Amino acid sequence: MCCSHQLVWVQGPIVVGAGPSGLAAAACLKEKGIDSLVLERSSCLAPLWQLKMYDRLSLHLPRQFCELPLFPFPASYPDYPTKQQFVAYLESYAAKFGINPMYNHTVVCAEFDERLMLWRVRTTQATGMMEDDVEYVSQWLVVATGENSEAVLPVIDGLEEFRGSVIHTSAYKSGSKFAGKTVLVVGCGNSGMEVCLDLCNHNGYPRIVVHILPREMLGQPTFRLAMWLLKWLPIHIVDRILLLVARAILGDTSQFGLKRPSLGPLELKSLSGKTPILDIGTLAKIKSGDIKVRPAIRRIAGQQVKFVDGRSEQFDAIVLATGYKSNVPCWLKDQGLFSEKDGLPRKAFPNGWKGERGLYSVGFSRRGLMGTAADARRIAHDIHMQWKSSKGRSRPAKPSP
Repeated sequence: MCCSHQLVWVQGPIVVGAGPSGLAAAACLKEKGIDSLVLERSSCLAPLWQLKMYDRLSLHLPRQFCELPLFPFPASYPDYPTKQQFVAYLESYAAKFGINPMYNHTVVCAEFDERLMLWRVRTTQATGMMEDDVEYVSQWLVVATGENSEAVLPVIDGLEEFRGSVIHTSAYKSGSKFAGKTVLVVGCGNSGMEVCLDLCNHNGYPRIVVHILPREMLGQPTFRLAMWLLKWLPIHIVDRILLLVARAILGDTSQFGLKRPSLGPLELKSLSGKTPILDIGTLAKIKSGDIKVRPAIRRIAGQQVKFVDGRSEQFDAIVLATGYKSNVPCWLKDQGLFSEKDGLPRKAFPNGWKGERGLYSVGFSRRGLMGTAADARRIAHDIHMQWKSSKGRSRPAKPSP
């Protein structure tokens, strides 16, 4: 394959990632009169939502907590918009602010050039028999690839030799292709629970060790109630209230094999980024026996799965609802803002949005889209201050190839 190389000067910031975080950052910058270059490795905006999410997905939090800056959801949308509605919202968002990402541009390396005092971002783009290498250069780099860039594949003894089909939820669309099959869902988040619900009429057998909360409490969405309580009470007290109300509504879930972690749901979210399960009907299927709970897997042999409690069962397929991870350490050559271990900012929210020398992060707060919106506004304000102060004095010279 032939290669060509270009060097492109970008007057405004470079934003890597055209998901909700990248769009939010670009919109906040545009609102302040600053254009940015948005690079996206996929062929569409919000590829995680469009290409890797299952069909029945809806937002897990009420829409008021998922709005991007400067643009509310349509009033006609339900409290929990569907995947399709959220994608339509993002497309309208990009159109409103004139955001036109450069699609099919994979960032392979981004590093700060000490000589030029600028960021150099090298990308590749395959076009037929030609592979174009384009290097973009800017004073500012906004990392917006998010916490969910790459699928996490668990290490399970014998998984590679499993004789049935194995897929990650990033490739799962609906339970229709698994009709009549016994399916083991491995995972303990909202995705695992929703996939189980989707498969319950096809004998899905999930392994679940989670917090589980009713989607609504006292006539209000659970998250809205939690945010209201946090205005007056410390997080551990709110956690205790949520768990007491959850137990009153859901009953004792331990009898069904659902074990609770030692931390409360809000504290667990704050410390680890793990979102508590908001029940949308899965618990009723567990109670009825349509969905069966299993403990951790000891090993897999052929199509037999052996569990730590000693039992063994045969499955036709395994769905890995084991989440995603950041891929930032693979391409960003900077050890200041991001940890090489997990690809997340070293500093916790709200202090992880800004690094040194014009480096920023958005979408890594572990606070969902609310954290994204807050970081996007901070980034735009900070760059705008620099942008204004640079008026009247010369901008950095365009680099020579």
